[in-house]
Amino acid sequence: MSPSARPILDLDPTLVRRARTLARRAGRPVVDLARNHTTVSVERATLRLAGLSGADHENVPWVNHLVDAVRGSVGLEHGVTTPVWDALRRDEAPDLLTLAQKASTGGVGFRLPEGREATAARRSSRSAVARGVRMLDRQRRARERLVATVGDAPHTPWVYLIVATGDIHEDIPQAQAAAREGADVIAVIRSTGQSLLDFVPEGATREGYAGTYATQENFRLMRAALDETSRELGRYVRLTNYASGLCMPEIATLAGLERLDMMLNDSMYGILFRDINPIRTFVDQRFSRQVHARAGIIINTGEDNYLTTADAVEAAHTVTVSQLLNEYFAKEAGLADWQLGLGHAFEINPEIPDSFRLELAHAMLARELFPDAPLKWMPPTKHMTGDIFRGYLLDGFFNLAGALTGQGILLVGMMTEAVVTPWLSDRDLALQNVRYVMNAASGLAEDLHPAPDGLIATRANHVLAEAVDLLERIVDDGLLEAIADGTFGLMKRPADRGKGLDGVVRRGECYLNPVSEVLGEVPA
Repeated sequence: MSPSARPILDLDPTLVRRARTLARRAGRPVVDLARNHTTVSVERATLRLAGLSGADHENVPWVNHLVDAVRGSVGLEHGVTTPVWDALRRDEAPDLLTLAQKASTGGVGFRLPEGREATAARRSSRSAVARGVRMLDRQRRARERLVATVGDAPHTPWVYLIVATGDIHEDIPQAQAAAREGADVIAVIRSTGQSLLDFVPEGATREGYAGTYATQENFRLMRAALDETSRELGRYVRLTNYASGLCMPEIATLAGLERLDMMLNDSMYGILFRDINPIRTFVDQRFSRQVHARAGIIINTGEDNYLTTADAVEAAHTVTVSQLLNEYFAKEAGLADWQLGLGHAFEINPEIPDSFRLELAHAMLARELFPDAPLKWMPPTKHMTGDIFRGYLLDGFFNLAGALTGQGILLVGMMTEAVVTPWLSDRDLALQNVRYVMNAASGLAEDLHPAPDGLIATRANHVLAEAVDLLERIVDDGLLEAIADGTFGLMKRPADRGKGLDGVVRRGECYLNPVSEVLGEVPA
C-alpha cells in the first residue's frame, strides 16, 4: 500500500467485509447469466482473434458477414467456431477470409458436425484462436520491454488527457503535443454514436462527430506515434480508448492486438447511458474483461457518469456500490488489482457548504476501500458554466483533491469542460494547472489526518453504511431488477428491453468458444 493509500478514515472492517460479500452475492447471478449466453459480438471477437479482418466494399466487416451466415444457417447456440472450421475442413474455402466472402453471398453450406468431425473442427478452431491469444501475449511483453527501456511516468497520479478531433491524422499531433506538455495517458475519445453501431468501422478514419472512430488501424497509427514520442521523452505514454457499446468484445480484442494500455470498460455504463440491453452488456463485458486481463490492459469504469444525472451527495453510495460490483466482475474475469481503474468524480455542487470536504470524504473512501487499485479521478462537468475563471478554479480544487487522496489516474479537467469542445490552448492551460498543483502539493497527503469524529470521516463512514444497505436490497431483489428500477443514475433499464437484445443467444449444451479455454491458460 502506498503512503497516500494508508488507512486514515478508521472504516469499520466488518462493514467493509460485509460490503464485498454482498457485492459478490449480488453479482454472482449476473456472472451465471453471462456464462450461459453468448452474443454476436462475442462470436465476432472470436473470429478476429482467429485472424479474420477487413470489410467488403460497403465497409461491412467480414466477421459480421460470417457470423450472420452461420446464425442464419445453424444458429449460434453452439458457437460460431465449430461450424466455421468444419466448413474449412470440408474445403468449402481455402481460408477464413475466403469463407467469409463466399458466405456473404450465400455460397457456403454450414452444419453442426458430430463425432470425430466435430472434434477435429474444434481442435482446428482452438489452434487458430490460440495464435491470436499469443499475439496478445507478445504485445503485453512488448509493452513491458518498452517501459523498461524508455522509462515510466515518474509520478502518480498519471495525467490523463483527451483528444477528439474526429480525424486520426489530426489527433496524432495533438496527442504528441499533449504528451510533451506532461500528459502520461492519451485518450482518443470515440465518435458520438459509435457505441450503438453493431459493427467496427474499418481503416483509418478522417471524420467523426465529437470524437474519432475506434478502428484497428486508428489504434495502430496512434500507438506507433506515441511509441515514437515515448522514446523522445524518455517515458512511456499510455493510450486509452473505449470498449463500451455493442461491439465491446471486438474493440477489446483489437485493443489487445494493437497494444493499447487502458480501455473504458464499465459493467453498467452502456446499459444506463446508451440504453443497451443489460444481458447483452453483461455477457459482452465479461468476455472483454477476460481479454483485457490477458493483454495487461487497465480498465477504467464509469461511475462518474452517475453523478451527471443524479445528485453527487444523495447518490454517493450508488457510486460505491458500483465500484464494488465492478471490482467483483473484474476479478471474476481475471483482472488484477493494478488493472482496476475504478471511477469516481468531483461533481458536488460547489454552492453547497463544505463541498470540498465532502469531495475529500468520497475520494478518501474510494482510496481506502481499494488501496491497490489505480483509481480514476474525474473532473467537474455538471456544474461547469460559461464562466471560464470559475471553471479554472474548480479544476484547481479538483486537482488538489486528487493530490490529497492519492488517486492513480487523474483526468485533466478543462475550464470549458461540458461547454464547448476544448481548444488546444484550453488543454495547455489545464496541464499547467495540474503541474502547479502536483508540484506544490503532491506530498501533502502525508499531512492529512481527518479527525475521527470530523465531517470527512463521519461522511465517509455514512456513505459506506448506505452502500451496504443498498447492496442488501440488491441481493434481495436482484441486480437486474435494481437496474430496471433506476437505482443507478436514475436510469430505468429493464432486462427485456434495450438495443442489441436480438444479438443475445442462450448457449446450447454443446456450446464451444475456444477463447475461453485458451485464455484460461497461463501465458508463455
